[in-house]
Amino acid sequence: MSLPVPSVQAMVAAAGGGGAARVPARYLRPEVAADAVVAGDGEAAIPAIDFQRLLHPETSRDESARLHEACQEWGFFQLINHGVPDDVIEGMKAGVEGFFGLPAETKKRFAQEPGQLEGYGQLFVVSEDQKLDWADLLHLYTQPPHHRNMRFWPDKPDTFRSTLDAYSSAVKSVADRLLGIMSRNLGLRPEVIANRCVGGGVQSVRMNCYPPCSEADKVVGLLPHSDADLLTLLLQVNEVHGLQVKRDDGSWVPVRPLDGAFVVNVGDVLQIFTNGRYRSVEHRVVVNAERERLSVAAFHSPSVHATIGPLRELVADQEGEVAMYKTVDHESFMGLFFSAKLESKSFLQRMKL
Repeated sequence: MSLPVPSVQAMVAAAGGGGAARVPARYLRPEVAADAVVAGDGEAAIPAIDFQRLLHPETSRDESARLHEACQEWGFFQLINHGVPDDVIEGMKAGVEGFFGLPAETKKRFAQEPGQLEGYGQLFVVSEDQKLDWADLLHLYTQPPHHRNMRFWPDKPDTFRSTLDAYSSAVKSVADRLLGIMSRNLGLRPEVIANRCVGGGVQSVRMNCYPPCSEADKVVGLLPHSDADLLTLLLQVNEVHGLQVKRDDGSWVPVRPLDGAFVVNVGDVLQIFTNGRYRSVEHRVVVNAERERLSVAAFHSPSVHATIGPLRELVADQEGEVAMYKTVDHESFMGLFFSAKLESKSFLQRMKL
């Protein structure tokens, strides 16, 4: 699934910790500097959705309407008052900081193996001359528990495994409830999307480390892409920002996470399920010249037994509605996904009819 590559953290440390003095050619992306200027005044426009207002009978209608609009217009929103306990959030943050603060040799014990997505390294590296992201990551399957491969779950820091277990369970509960509300917003029964997640669906968690870079304007932490799942919930670990969302005019809007919020985005599968009603939007991560950025992304996907295609209730049962995407089994879906790699919205293009 991914070839082994050097640790960016280790390169930065070897250069004295201030961002590699000389960035290897594989990380340089001259096209980054040519991207459209970031629209700084768009920061406040990314909607904030109050989870407790979604759940309260007196406020749910108005807040659900705001959620529906956010999924249609932005594909992104910030979820506040989500109810995940502070100690669970802070424990997860401490666990991520602790893991990426371990000695390089210790982290290597959890390195990805040939043919595996899980583990410590970098995803979607398929050739020896491929351009690389300025990042290290730890990617793990977390829910349901029987999907876990504990070989890749760090036993340092000491509380890492129990912390991730608690965090993944709490975040999945939030994602499941959001999907039920989204179903109702689409005029469907709350369980319609959940039925594609028989057995609870699949959750994976990717912990990201974006070290500082002396040539930050010439590298990218994460290539522009859209996520291939249903919903992604992102937790900002430290105060260094870097996530940017692409707008229809081609400009990039920086996301400034609200204190205690999750940044939530619609994935490609949800765009397919909703036949394009909800939007999966390109986003990227830029790098700070002086400081490391840490984040945790929790990806929520259908069951491995689910078919992926527009929901029948939104196509066959709607007069004049035409399916915009193929319907494929899970194996075919994953084949299309990996052949498209993590680049722009090429995966969705392959799914279009």
